[in-house]
Amino acid sequence: MKLFKNAEVLLGGELKKADLLIDCGVIRKIAPEIEGDGYDCKGLTVLPGLVDMHVHLREPGFEKKEDIESGSRAAVKGGFTQICCMPNTKPVCDNKVVVSYIVNRAKEAGLCKVHPIGAITEGEKGETLAAIGGMKSAGAVALSDDGVSVTNSALMANAMKYASDFGLKCLCHCEDKSLVDGGVVHEGYYSTLTGLKGSIRAAEDIMIAREICLAESLDLPVHICHVSTYSGVQLIREAKARGVRVTAETCPHYFILTDEAIKDFDPNTKVNPPIREEKDRLAIVEGLKDGTLDCIVTDHAPHHEDDKNVEYNYAAFGISGLETSFALSYTALVRSGTLTLAELTDKMSGHPAQILGLRGGKIAEGEPADFTVVDLNRQWTVDPKKFVSKGKNTPFTGRKVYGSVKYTVVDGEIKYEEK
Repeated sequence: MKLFKNAEVLLGGELKKADLLIDCGVIRKIAPEIEGDGYDCKGLTVLPGLVDMHVHLREPGFEKKEDIESGSRAAVKGGFTQICCMPNTKPVCDNKVVVSYIVNRAKEAGLCKVHPIGAITEGEKGETLAAIGGMKSAGAVALSDDGVSVTNSALMANAMKYASDFGLKCLCHCEDKSLVDGGVVHEGYYSTLTGLKGSIRAAEDIMIAREICLAESLDLPVHICHVSTYSGVQLIREAKARGVRVTAETCPHYFILTDEAIKDFDPNTKVNPPIREEKDRLAIVEGLKDGTLDCIVTDHAPHHEDDKNVEYNYAAFGISGLETSFALSYTALVRSGTLTLAELTDKMSGHPAQILGLRGGKIAEGEPADFTVVDLNRQWTVDPKKFVSKGKNTPFTGRKVYGSVKYTVVDGEIKYEEK
């Protein structure tokens, strides 16, 4: 048994002083005071374990960038008890063998819960549907060709139908590559200033609109990944108002940064979709506030230094985000008064769990003992040299943030403790 005492616990959307008694991986009792010795959490806050439905663990095939163990270690350090990994590995996670490999490697690591996301199409080539049933039976929790869009609309429609038959959802990376046309940043003032080739919003918006149209016509759910445009937010808002079964996510870099960040040619600002303008950032914030955007994810994309320490045009896309996401989001959204702590927790825990049908996202008696203990008042400075992820690629180096993770508890076991 484990006892966590004297904490402020987020229960039913409200913070209440309580003790938590844990036994056999389950929350057995929540009460104002439980007799016994335990972990003193005075001044700390207990939140449901964070759930990230969009990470890249790179294994199999790209272990130089990250592997399942190092990524899981970064996850628990960041307060995440469950993460869902995208299929753009080598080989691609498009069959039950690779899904099973990831599941087994995660069990060997024994840190957070890792849920594989299977590819929509074989090899992510957009030509033939992958073996959806086999992947589901092996443990896949969703489908995505993340990194590329399924450009064939008929194939995408079939994918949504088959996914639904197996109780899965398609998570859609929305990008018309013909419009991107080699662009590496957002097309605007700063792309002109730097001379870097830009990508227009329409490259993202057209595919968002396509997925919404399919979901509406088929009356099936669809999830839009890493929304970055003001116009994309509006498309999703209007679709939701019509009753379309669409959900959507965004990332901290889209509601904190603008494309001004690229002016110093720092390759750590290179992401896909690109960081955009202030009106996009403000729309993302408003979309989180009004519920248009359901989730905050990291899109954790770790890279080896060799992949980033090159000329901007040749650098890899992506940010290493598992260890900074909660603090960045808490600082930018809760301390600013945009969201309440309960609303932020829903975005980073409850809603992702609900969308993917995972057990988690709440603290209650009888629920799995998956929770995160944080010090909301502690300020710290982002230092990638201290990351446990292999990927040190972040545009937030030197940024002061609030909210440090003290303990991450998975199935009743402490998997991370701040030293």
